[in-house]
Amino acid sequence: MIGRADDQGLPPEFFEAGTASFVDFLRAHSPDLLPVNRLGRDGGAPLDLPHGTTVLALTYADGVMMAGDRRATRANEIAYRELEKVQRADEYSIVAFAGTVGLAMEMVRLFQVELEHYEKMEMSRLSLAGKARRLGAVVRANLAQAMQGLAVVPLFAGYDPDEGRGRIYTYDITGSPQEARDFHAEGSGSPAARGALKKLYRPGLDERDAAAVCVHALYDAADEDAATGGPDRSRRIYPSIAVATDDGFRALSAERVGEIVEEVVRARHERPDGPVAPIR
Repeated sequence: MIGRADDQGLPPEFFEAGTASFVDFLRAHSPDLLPVNRLGRDGGAPLDLPHGTTVLALTYADGVMMAGDRRATRANEIAYRELEKVQRADEYSIVAFAGTVGLAMEMVRLFQVELEHYEKMEMSRLSLAGKARRLGAVVRANLAQAMQGLAVVPLFAGYDPDEGRGRIYTYDITGSPQEARDFHAEGSGSPAARGALKKLYRPGLDERDAAAVCVHALYDAADEDAATGGPDRSRRIYPSIAVATDDGFRALSAERVGEIVEEVVRARHERPDGPVAPIR
């Protein structure tokens, strides 16, 4: 009989009608595969794990845009220069994390599978708010590790086809999703990034102007925060930028981001502190 567990070498629980949550499935049948448990397999995680910052998101005319710098630090060292913090969650949403890199990447992969698992089990796609709550469950499962200093703070954004607009969700370490209006930033460089976003954001930005605002915000974050990496023009390492629109998820090419970076850097030669927002 096709589909029997003994025919495919899979345990029987893979063929049971169970929960639509893949996180709950792992918790019940293979808790050792949850990110919070995988990290501690070797007798505890070291305290100098790489940490990644800074990520941000904003809404624009076509949907929502998310961006992140590429640096991860380990204590006072640069651990990675080309870390991809901005990831595709599913066809219409984007997720990024600031915090403990290894744990964050495991949580991103788990969240991606969680969304696929739900769609296959329920034969329907989650609403954007539903996806935000599912990510909250993944974050909540890491609460014990977060209390020990291994925090992972996500930023989630996507295009809501029911409302025809982009939406942004933020979290604390307990996994409670809160919708942000217009823009948000997370990570150690987020105070400077949010300051730039407040100054430069305008409703209805087109894609190129929105990307320029993201690059300016990350530039300011790198200017104020040593853990945030600025554009590395000699190595052609530029910020990661992705969008979610009615057409779905799309990452901007390195060439296109590079062009915007060059424009921003030239402008900073004339005005090192960046563009000035009009008072009225």
